[in-house]
Amino acid sequence: MAQKKSNVCVVKHWQDAPKLNESDLADDLNRHFYYTLGRDKVGESKHYLFQALALTIRDRLVARCRATKQYLDQEKTKKAAYLSLEFLMGRALGNAILNLDLEEQIGTALSEYGTTLEELESAEHDAGLGNGGLGRLAACFLDSCASLALPVIGYGIRYEYGMFNQSIEHGAQIEHPDKWLREGHPWELSAPEQAKVVKFFGNVETHTDKSGRVHHHWTNTQDVLAVPFDVPIPGYRNGVVNTLRLWKSEATDEFNLKEFNEGSYSEAVAKKNLAEQITMVLYPNDASENGKELRLRQQYFLSSASLQDILQQWTQQHGTDFSDFSDYHVFQLNDTHPSVAVAELMRLLVDEYELEWDKAWQITTTTMAYTNHTLLPEALEKWSVSLFSRLLPRVLEVIYEINARFLAEVALRWPGDVVKQRELSLIEEGPEPQIRMAYLAIVGSFSVNGVAALHTQLLKSGLFNSFYNLWPDKFNNKTNGVTPRRWLAHCNPRLAQLISEKIGDGWQADFSEIQQLRRYYDQTSFHSEWQAVKAHNKQKLAQLVASKCGVTFDTDMLFDVQVKRIHEYKRQLLNILHVIALYDQIRRGEVKNIVPRCVLFGGKAAPGYYMAKLIIKLINNVANVVNKDEAAKPYLRVAFLPNYNVTAMETICAATDLSQQISTAGKEASGTGNMKFMMNGAVTIGTLDGANIEIREQVGDDNFFLFGVTAEQANQVRQSYNPTKIIESFAPLKNTMKLLSSGHFNLFEPNIFDDIIGSIQSPHDPWLVAQDFESYFDAQQRAAQSYTNKTLWNRMSILNTAASGTFSSDRTISQYSEDIWRLKPMQ
Repeated sequence: MAQKKSNVCVVKHWQDAPKLNESDLADDLNRHFYYTLGRDKVGESKHYLFQALALTIRDRLVARCRATKQYLDQEKTKKAAYLSLEFLMGRALGNAILNLDLEEQIGTALSEYGTTLEELESAEHDAGLGNGGLGRLAACFLDSCASLALPVIGYGIRYEYGMFNQSIEHGAQIEHPDKWLREGHPWELSAPEQAKVVKFFGNVETHTDKSGRVHHHWTNTQDVLAVPFDVPIPGYRNGVVNTLRLWKSEATDEFNLKEFNEGSYSEAVAKKNLAEQITMVLYPNDASENGKELRLRQQYFLSSASLQDILQQWTQQHGTDFSDFSDYHVFQLNDTHPSVAVAELMRLLVDEYELEWDKAWQITTTTMAYTNHTLLPEALEKWSVSLFSRLLPRVLEVIYEINARFLAEVALRWPGDVVKQRELSLIEEGPEPQIRMAYLAIVGSFSVNGVAALHTQLLKSGLFNSFYNLWPDKFNNKTNGVTPRRWLAHCNPRLAQLISEKIGDGWQADFSEIQQLRRYYDQTSFHSEWQAVKAHNKQKLAQLVASKCGVTFDTDMLFDVQVKRIHEYKRQLLNILHVIALYDQIRRGEVKNIVPRCVLFGGKAAPGYYMAKLIIKLINNVANVVNKDEAAKPYLRVAFLPNYNVTAMETICAATDLSQQISTAGKEASGTGNMKFMMNGAVTIGTLDGANIEIREQVGDDNFFLFGVTAEQANQVRQSYNPTKIIESFAPLKNTMKLLSSGHFNLFEPNIFDDIIGSIQSPHDPWLVAQDFESYFDAQQRAAQSYTNKTLWNRMSILNTAASGTFSSDRTISQYSEDIWRLKPMQ
């Protein structure tokens, strides 16, 4: 259960600052609006008033952040650095106000301007620093670290453009640049004097000194500056403000003035442009060689700058004595992306600080910890040796040395087993040798964790089995969680108020207290209050869908929702096939047992992911047909919400009745959307995959709609999979495939969905869409019938929220701290 947090953190420093009351805040808001921003009236746009309010809040965060840093400077305590290529922060204003307990004062101050906090929040852009669950998890973790008063700093990249803005044109995804910084980012503070130099390209020279030590010099490099921008991360009403440090790439020299004066304008700024490309776009398409190079440059840029930053802070206080460095530092690698940090830390310690290899390796392997977030082999990342050799020649040498020493250890464990050596080598043999980055992370880390019980078990028994046999004590599980401050208190204020009225407001700091709601699950009057909150939230979502999609959702209908990254393993395809099956039944007049529902999809497909984009096209084509059919209108509405993001999810999860978590068993590491929906009272329909298993254990079998084969059964099915036979044997699926194959949803686009049809019918379909359809169809019928019994559904909804305590990121971070980081809260 969630760990109770201390409320006395660093307050001894904060009490030296001036006390801030309601009038102080209003005065500061006026000062920033009229003088910092130079405005004299609000006007139609709330942009400048939002900026003024953000600066007013930031003042208070900076003061607390300074107090937190002063505490850490004075107390020699262990710190953690969380390295992640993504931090999907969403909007910061509302969350900061909640954590600082300033709602009433802000409301009073804004009344003078004739506006509300809700109106101002809409003026803030979502920070485009992440794609999906991985980045949002990192954001939740930072919130929990600060709320638990743990000394943790986040390190990421300050992308100029986020993932991309998604629009839907003629049913297809169209990508547009996400210029989230176009109006500035009022929360950040730049520190150019703390910039670090990151090296690329060049060559390595060696020389041997008089004592026989070999020195390596990485020379003739193309250097890039990493300039830090710090974003304050407030804890929940405890005085602690931690930091997220984001790196922006800049050229060491702006441009060549001589070339510019001679008329060579493009050449003069070439280096500047090349440097700034690194932090230009989140997740560049790596289908091309240039894309791969840029992706690797991003990963190394983050890792090198962050490690240099921490080592410099150490040497400023302790000189070059690293004897107890690992007693006070730990680096958590958030997935495989920053795994090059293992080799980079070795390079810095050996080359720059001249430590002996064994001492440097001892430091590295006692400070690095690796979190794996995926079972998909293609997401484990491999880089060609040729690319590494050209881009990071010295780092490649370090990796080869790590590998040679590691394989010597493997030889001792499995003498003469050449196959085992080849299997575990950091270098994958072949026509184009590849560096296995996940293997580098495992070899260089003292801890390797999965993010759900099943995921960790599959890592140990499958993907990393040989490593597990070699180092069983390295492997552990840390089931993911999400912060209840953002994903209940902030996004669902009416439900939060209702809960607090019943059990008090302590649940926001200690989410284990949410279990007290179980006392009310069968209380009729509470059901009425609970249902009224849900009705209000459904109306808000209906307004969002109407404005963004032009589709009218009836709030009396079952709100059936699947929003997440579009990927074949997440099986949005299974969902839309069920929609087609319902539509087919309606057209046949078989409506007696159909429970009216509104089906909402949302999510982005990677720009180079053909099948995912084709699935989006199918969803929109089906929605277009269904929504125009008057016969279907009383029973079925379908919408695809464009440009799904954190802010949209805050409205969606509060309004959802049925949460779709339908990935092929054994493919989803954990999932966090399932937890956000559960916290807000949605009931899950899902497979035994990822954290679904633990959600079902917590809420009980009767309050979860289970379907599909297990991960073990899925492997057996694949050995003799015959989807054609399955399709023929189940009438609703047969009719669905017939309607889809007839071109009913693409009358003017012949054969456009042939590849989707072929994938469903293929005996090599790894996602087993046809296999699980009948079970899914039956589970959907059970869910629909349960929804018609309002008393039963309210019980299920309340029990889901009451059982969600274990899925707080506070619990997850407490386990990271206790089992891996060994941190002490600031007190």
